[in-house]
Amino acid sequence: MPNYPHPSSFDVLIIGSGAAGLSAALRLPPKTSVLILSKSSISAGSTPWAQGGIAAALGGIEDIEQHIQDTIRAGNELPDPAVVERVVEAGAEQIDWLLSLGMPFSGEPNHLHLTREGGHGVRRVAHAADHTGRTLMETLLDAVQARPNITVQEHQIAVDLITTHRLGATHEPNRCLGAYVLDLTSDTVNTLCANHVILATGGAAKAYLYTTNPDGSTGDGIAMGWRAGCRVANMEFMQFHPTCLFEPRAKSFLISEAVRGEGGVLLLPDGTRFMQNYHPDAELAPRDVVARAIDSEMKRLGIDCVYLDISFKGRAFIEEHFPMIHARCLQYGYDMTSQPLPVVPAAHYTCGGIMVDEHGHTDIPGLYAIGETSHTGLHGANRLASNSLLECLVYGQAAAEHIKAQAVRETQPPPHEVTVPDWDDSQVTDADEAVIVTHNWDELRRALWDYVGIVRTTKRLQRAKHRIALLRREIQDYYAHFRVSNNLIELRNLVDVADLIVRSALARHESRGLHYTRDFPESDPALAHVNTICAPQLIEQPMDETYSPTPPKPSHENHKHETR
Repeated sequence: MPNYPHPSSFDVLIIGSGAAGLSAALRLPPKTSVLILSKSSISAGSTPWAQGGIAAALGGIEDIEQHIQDTIRAGNELPDPAVVERVVEAGAEQIDWLLSLGMPFSGEPNHLHLTREGGHGVRRVAHAADHTGRTLMETLLDAVQARPNITVQEHQIAVDLITTHRLGATHEPNRCLGAYVLDLTSDTVNTLCANHVILATGGAAKAYLYTTNPDGSTGDGIAMGWRAGCRVANMEFMQFHPTCLFEPRAKSFLISEAVRGEGGVLLLPDGTRFMQNYHPDAELAPRDVVARAIDSEMKRLGIDCVYLDISFKGRAFIEEHFPMIHARCLQYGYDMTSQPLPVVPAAHYTCGGIMVDEHGHTDIPGLYAIGETSHTGLHGANRLASNSLLECLVYGQAAAEHIKAQAVRETQPPPHEVTVPDWDDSQVTDADEAVIVTHNWDELRRALWDYVGIVRTTKRLQRAKHRIALLRREIQDYYAHFRVSNNLIELRNLVDVADLIVRSALARHESRGLHYTRDFPESDPALAHVNTICAPQLIEQPMDETYSPTPPKPSHENHKHETR
């Protein structure tokens, strides 16, 4: 296979250390040299925050068919049926694989306890109490640590991808060669080359002022893939989780969908239920419906929050099913066994991302995107609860198997060897006013929250577009003149993601799923299977897809610093 020599070379470079990245690493052959990069500590990503579980149709053909229909219905008919079928049918295999690794699901190995969440017609969510994500990470990490071919490096943030075209080798097909990576422990940028690169950096909910996500969810993989030349799809569909604890000290601590799945009800301050006025499934309606309903009631009554009550189930039931949530709420003075919890919606999950095929492969040879970083076609206009971890596992396996197959076929050396230069920061200086980064960060996130939230209008989106354009110029100028830092890299990525979100929202002239606009309040049947795709370069447009305007290409100065 093409192998561009460099002292720091690996067969596979995985940027991101959550469920998607770790599962991909474990599915690769034992002789494959793998480097996994974690932006913070390896357990600080989004996966450990997942409370609900892994949606898996374990009840046979009828359960599989209903899971497929539930997924398509929750996605407002936009999911790709072939993708949905492939992922859902793989559910049982993924659960078996995790059991083989020692994953301690609730229940017995041959009779798992399954819970139900919003949008699901039946109980089919395999879980480990209310801390599935944390337990999943522990299971995967134990397996990774037992594999000598896998190296994990913490506190590493990728600056940009290295591709042949960015290095000037336009006479041959574009290919991903690796990435420039900032080592946060030494403040040095290293050049890491690999035959295959997997982006598994998670989503971009940190683009919003209030989010359930950890601080690292800054859309790094989406932004890097976009700048490298990948298509990005459906970024207008940002999922807001309906029930986050309304408590500033908790930083929008998520209250699992499973609380409503086990009977929890939503109440107004006077104790009145209201979800039955919005959807026949009431509290078990899909997340977009519940989030909009809460937002509507808060605005209608001028209240700060609504309340989620499951206290009537009793202390023993709650402590058995939701031990982590119960303990965390107690830290802030809320006892869910005896009182309702104050909740509000917050940005939660990025349903769009880098376009990939059934293998998780992007438009650029050698580059894969999996997990929340990718757009596979599974989620459509709204993600069905607990389908996210399933997607991570399925596409982690798919990418690994494709890489293995590529390694078998690609045995010839490249026709033209490309020299990968080291990062050069000799033309830049230390930042003179880092406070600019902080101010731009706050302004960007507030603009997204105010203008591109749960309910949108064209006027609000145009305002956001204008503000983002100004911020983008400031941030790019700052990036071109000063040494990179963690905050600057994340801010640069966030402004690119914010631009993609607004661009996509302006292009969709209807309301569908997570994208609700007052200017087009109804869904357009003609757009039921139309994805909003941002194309970084001129490429053929399939009949069933719509493209946003092509962004300007980087200036020579910016290109110089992007390939330092």
